[in-house]
Amino acid sequence: MDTSLLNRFKDPELARGLVERIKQLAASLDKAREGRPLALMEVCGTHTVSFAKSGVRSVLPANVRLISGPGCPVCVTANSDLDRIIAATRLPGVTVATFGDMMRVPGSSTNMQERRAQGASVEVVYSPLDALALAEKTPEQQVIFVGVGFETTTPLIAATVKRAKTAGVGNFSVFTAHKRVTPALDALANDPELALDGLILPGHVSVIIGSEPYRFLPEHYGIPSVIAGFEPVDLLLGIVKLLEQLLAGKPQVEITYGRVVHAEGNPNALATIEEVFTETDAVWRGLGCIPNSGHVLRDEFAAFDAARRFDLASLTEHTVEPKGCNCGEILRGIMPPSECPLFGGLCTPAHPVGPCMVSSEGSCAAYYRYQIG
Repeated sequence: MDTSLLNRFKDPELARGLVERIKQLAASLDKAREGRPLALMEVCGTHTVSFAKSGVRSVLPANVRLISGPGCPVCVTANSDLDRIIAATRLPGVTVATFGDMMRVPGSSTNMQERRAQGASVEVVYSPLDALALAEKTPEQQVIFVGVGFETTTPLIAATVKRAKTAGVGNFSVFTAHKRVTPALDALANDPELALDGLILPGHVSVIIGSEPYRFLPEHYGIPSVIAGFEPVDLLLGIVKLLEQLLAGKPQVEITYGRVVHAEGNPNALATIEEVFTETDAVWRGLGCIPNSGHVLRDEFAAFDAARRFDLASLTEHTVEPKGCNCGEILRGIMPPSECPLFGGLCTPAHPVGPCMVSSEGSCAAYYRYQIG
């Protein structure tokens, strides 16, 4: 991408102009709403970090409130799934391969970092292809890749499973804990405690799925929605568009990240997901079981499904949530991280109690790092 174009999305003059426009729109809306504050949710964990790092939150009018949503894939992984993954580390002849953020996420009694310190075979990888390569190098070991993430990572995992099948790599499998964004948004739109006024939709996911799957938000719920990028001007422009929709009373799905997001998404990536996975109900931390919000391998790829191959559900202990942790409420957007009694005291990035303080995309970690109160 042209760096001069990217630099425009960091331009201080453009940013100042957008801040002034936000103040004007917010003032008009404040009168129309008789002082009721606006609740705008950024769904994506990367957006949460970008808002915190850029300082955009600090320049918004008092009646514009940003809420962090369930956009951190590590954070929304249910404790029951974590316990199954940890159970896999106890199986003889098994290596668990995972992204680094998953290592320190606490399950009911331990985490994968502790299991590795105890002698379990746990490897940090940077992509599912690394895990497949590990399986090919160690044919005496069964390698289980921990598949977490939204539609952004699902196509590569699907392609890796296809490659494993074609190559006949029989000691490779995937624990599927993938999540689909739109069913979670539907659940949030139905949450009476939230009463969302607008949504800043995830940029990376939208590269894959496009804008059409979000149309139900304005059409069925009247919620203005914008697909935004991650630079300061992107973030501010996204807020401007939401406020303009609210003031005009014409909710829609707008793309302000048009340099990479198109209405139709990425057809090739979507076709790969469809070929390898099918939709299934999935449990989200904080949101519970949401119908059709997950992915599971199709029957023709069942040999690569770690949960089925090793019957991991039968190996897990009784699942319990971290004591005193409010990650569930934070992921639902009904509690800011700073209001959790553990935040910054008993729960810090060095000693996390819950996943929202572990992951680099977790809202608690972002609030702590950038001192958001």
